[in-house]
Amino acid sequence: LLIGFFLGAAAWEYVDMFHALELRPSRLLVVGAVLAIAISRSFFPAAAVPIFTLSILLAMFIHLIEYERGRDQAALDFAASLGGIAYLGWVGAYLFDLRALPNGAWWFMFVLPVVWCVDTGAYMLGSQYGKHKMTPRLSPKKSWEGFWAGAFTGVLGGAFFAYVYSTWGPHLSISIWQGAVFGLVIGLLTPLGDLGESMLKRQAGMKDSGNVIPGHGGAFDRIDSWLWAAVLGYYFI
Repeated sequence: LLIGFFLGAAAWEYVDMFHALELRPSRLLVVGAVLAIAISRSFFPAAAVPIFTLSILLAMFIHLIEYERGRDQAALDFAASLGGIAYLGWVGAYLFDLRALPNGAWWFMFVLPVVWCVDTGAYMLGSQYGKHKMTPRLSPKKSWEGFWAGAFTGVLGGAFFAYVYSTWGPHLSISIWQGAVFGLVIGLLTPLGDLGESMLKRQAGMKDSGNVIPGHGGAFDRIDSWLWAAVLGYYFI
């Protein structure tokens, strides 16, 4: 329910971003498809691919009608709808796939805390010592120092949680070295999720994706790195 809420709210905010660009992806379709894909991947896995495919065809149908009614940007609206369905629906549903693994609750609470270690290390050390801008256009406050600090804290976090969960938890089949490698992968790649959402926000002229969490921005702001971590974690495990 919690992850479903975040994905649905992020889909709503995604549509708002494109509305700011004067594009009109179908809100009902994008939010509905994201939730339908998430529910199917969680409870009815065999239905997930048909639902995803049907959503694509339905998007084409909706935007064909919009074009016929005079909407000249309908083709771009269609592309925006597909982006939301695929990125937040299909990719986002890996959060449920991660949870569905054997000992999934523990794996879930291994992957996400490593992401938080990366984000915390990048922010704390980057804000203090960051001097070389990493992406001046996408996210001016991000620095290479913060990036490598996040990778380092990811390695430490991965090794720590691997040790704790394999020793005191349900004996997850992961060694300290495997945890450290996973932390490095997360530290190097999940910032792309953050930067990807920043690209959408910058183009839309928005500071935050929403205000669902006062002081912390929107739901999309919270899960931008989780989306990448869920996929990486699922296949790594």
